[in-house]
Amino acid sequence: MLTKLILNSPAPSTEPAARSAPVGAPPIAAADIGLLLIRLTFGLLMAGHGAQKLFGFFEGPGLTETGKGFAALGYHPGKLFAAVGGASESLGGLGLALGLLTPLASAALIGVMINAMATVTGAHGLWEANGGVEYSVCIVVVALAVAAIGPGRLAADRPFRWGRGGWKEAAFALGLGGIAAAITLSL
Repeated sequence: MLTKLILNSPAPSTEPAARSAPVGAPPIAAADIGLLLIRLTFGLLMAGHGAQKLFGFFEGPGLTETGKGFAALGYHPGKLFAAVGGASESLGGLGLALGLLTPLASAALIGVMINAMATVTGAHGLWEANGGVEYSVCIVVVALAVAAIGPGRLAADRPFRWGRGGWKEAAFALGLGGIAAAITLSL
């Protein structure tokens, strides 16, 4: 009888019990963690890149020197355009890292990178080794993909409609980024 009871009872689970998830809530999936890692890495690096321009953090040139560079590219007043570019990178990066206003954060990064490709890297071909668009294209594609996919379950946008991503969010990010870049390039 004891043997029959042991053989017919379910095997003890080797999985630890999920203590943090509410009853009935799906567990955090690997895709959620993967998307969080992409957002944090990409977003924080972009925020740091903008902070180099704005504040001279991380061995960056700071706003005055960046402004001189922007003026040399034909952006006048250079310091104003440097501030807009640096703020777009910093705020867009932080927005993606937090998963906050994700389509708008993506649009900010897309617009800055379109400008970079049009004024700096586009004339040098594809590869970064030659000063080409490789890096900028990667930034645009990641920002657009996050807008399309959505920031995931581990994001500040989760309760909002745009926090799920989709065609409209991706079109908004690409469209607004493109319009902002076109306006900036026409000035």
